[in-house]
Amino acid sequence: MRMKLHIFIAVSALTAGLIAYVLISFFTTQISSNSYTIVVGDEVLLPLPSKITKLTVEEAILLRKSIREWRREPITIVQLSMLLWASQGLVEDAGFGWYRRSAPSAGATYPLEVYVVVGNRSVKVDGEFLKAGVYKYDYMRHSIKLVKEGDVRVDLWRASLRQDWVRDAPVTIVLCAVYERTTGRYGERGIRYVHMELGHVGQNIYLVATALDLGTVAIGAFYDEEVAKIISSARNERPLYLFPVGVPEEPHKTTFEELGKLYERLRGSS
Repeated sequence: MRMKLHIFIAVSALTAGLIAYVLISFFTTQISSNSYTIVVGDEVLLPLPSKITKLTVEEAILLRKSIREWRREPITIVQLSMLLWASQGLVEDAGFGWYRRSAPSAGATYPLEVYVVVGNRSVKVDGEFLKAGVYKYDYMRHSIKLVKEGDVRVDLWRASLRQDWVRDAPVTIVLCAVYERTTGRYGERGIRYVHMELGHVGQNIYLVATALDLGTVAIGAFYDEEVAKIISSARNERPLYLFPVGVPEEPHKTTFEELGKLYERLRGSS
């Protein structure tokens, strides 16, 4: 009887140990891969930034191209996470309450705010889809918060002079500026600095989209007040740039060898 009891205890302990090992391994893998997504109310904690692409910076620059035609398929929450991180995410705790972000900013005034318009069945999350709506990016928590529910892509399409790539893209990133953050320090010249920063962020989005096998196009033609109303931005957050993002219908392809031949031809003709 005692032997049976000892065997039972040993088997139970072994079983518990195996279960614990499997669970610990599972959660360790999930955490180390940074691939998990947590939804808390209207906030979505995005997968943490990590190295997930194979392209070098040089290759991303070579392959960068404005894309306006998309396949009818969603992007992933990991891809969205990396795009938003590239736009305004943190890269360093510089101390004294100052956190450096992914793009340079005059005097670290960081005047930009980021919204993202998500369509129906447009962003895959663990076999399901992110709720359609307008979200605002929180750079400190690397999360997005729902500010308006529903697919507003058609409204955004109308407000952007009916450019079809805005309507058809699964998501559109909207960059807004709070000019006062920068002009408060640099006066009128701060307006120029805000626009410089906008260009830095735009190129980041282009390059990361390219590295993720996605496509995007920079759009500056739209009715400012209508876009602001659609995304429910604050009164002092002025929309300046739209970036519809999706899976390209035809990905751009070229090589440095082809580029070399182009330069050789141009040099030979001079």
